[in-house]
Amino acid sequence: MFSGAQISLYPMTDDFVGVITSALGALDPYRERLRIETDDISTLLVGPPEVLFPALRDLFTAAARTGVHCVLSAAISRGCPGEPDDAICQSAHFDGPLLPLAERQSTALSAVREAPMTDVFSVAQFSLYVMGRDRHMDEIYGCIEFLKASGQFESSKHFATKLSGDTGALFATLEQAFCSFGPPEGHVTIDLTVSANSPSAR
Repeated sequence: MFSGAQISLYPMTDDFVGVITSALGALDPYRERLRIETDDISTLLVGPPEVLFPALRDLFTAAARTGVHCVLSAAISRGCPGEPDDAICQSAHFDGPLLPLAERQSTALSAVREAPMTDVFSVAQFSLYVMGRDRHMDEIYGCIEFLKASGQFESSKHFATKLSGDTGALFATLEQAFCSFGPPEGHVTIDLTVSANSPSAR
């Protein structure tokens, strides 16, 4: 299976280059377990979700700790039939058959409760897309039930769900949404925007 994310980081400051280049150092512990490609639009991170989401968390947290308004935009995908399998993406998340929905929800909630805290507050909006299934809405509604119980749910929006909380728990919630809903071998995508230090909140 192929899994990864196209991401762009936007610090709202004159020193945006400094914030971005400094935050990229947070990816160093993950570089041997991710394939990273950068161009003038975005950065591609390819690897298993259990590495990908902590890397995204640490990158965004490093930028947000500067205190400037930061936004991360990401398109995250797994199992796309147009992408070749990649050994670097092998993940225990997708071993075995699809378990009953209630069992997956319970396991996902336990993972969020165990997430490391960053002491950085963030908000996010995201949309989950479960592709190529006749009962895809059952998976999406099951994910929404999980989100409402996760402690990170803030509100439903048109076309998206809004989350807020500690950045550690927030990215753990996103990882579980990505991995726990939809068949293990299926095509699942997330459209994600994360924000910290927004002046709108003040």
